[in-house]
Amino acid sequence: MNERTGQPSDSFELLESDIVNCRSCQRLVTWREQVAVEKRASYRDEEYWGRPVPGFGDRAARIVFLGLAPAAHGANRTGRVFTGDRSGDWLFRALYRAGLSNQAESLSRNDGLELLDAWVLAAVRCAPPANKPTTQERDACETFLHREFSLLTNCSVVVCLGAFGYQAACRHFGISPRPAFGHGVVVPASDSHPALVCSFHPSQQNTFTGRLTEQMFDEVIEKATSIADSLTFS
Repeated sequence: MNERTGQPSDSFELLESDIVNCRSCQRLVTWREQVAVEKRASYRDEEYWGRPVPGFGDRAARIVFLGLAPAAHGANRTGRVFTGDRSGDWLFRALYRAGLSNQAESLSRNDGLELLDAWVLAAVRCAPPANKPTTQERDACETFLHREFSLLTNCSVVVCLGAFGYQAACRHFGISPRPAFGHGVVVPASDSHPALVCSFHPSQQNTFTGRLTEQMFDEVIEKATSIADSLTFS
């Protein structure tokens, strides 16, 4: 209970419940539930999650990875952010190589994966058609982003996975004007916000074409870890 307001204090458990039960955006509700019923043929025997997807990881994390939205047959199927598609495969392999997870794969919500000093979330919590949320849908989800960052009190670096995640972070922390997005771009930490480190999104469009390589991705995570260490011990 908040002593000043008399209202219940926020918590990870309360936030997760509010996210999972959200039905604010009718277009997204219709789409995520339609996908969960129609399914992809290769997953026809699986029960889809079909709901908004909460963040996941170490609640004491210094490094937060911020993406766009769940994939229709990825996190919308498995119920864990960045899990069940090729983007997630890239991300969790990289986290394992960096010592930020206990295993290199994220397959399901009960596979034993634990993140170490890292937290992963998406700016929009429902799978959007064509992976493109509207401005109104983005704005409707911002309250969850604000609450999540308020709970992640040790966050010192946000790794922005793609331009959408970068823009969401800048809006949340009030960074304006924001530097142009680019792979490896760093917005230094200030008294009002953590450091932001930009990366191309590990989407198939970027990884299949070589626009983003594993070495490039590893270097971004190494940079984020180095910045977190410098801020922690400065």
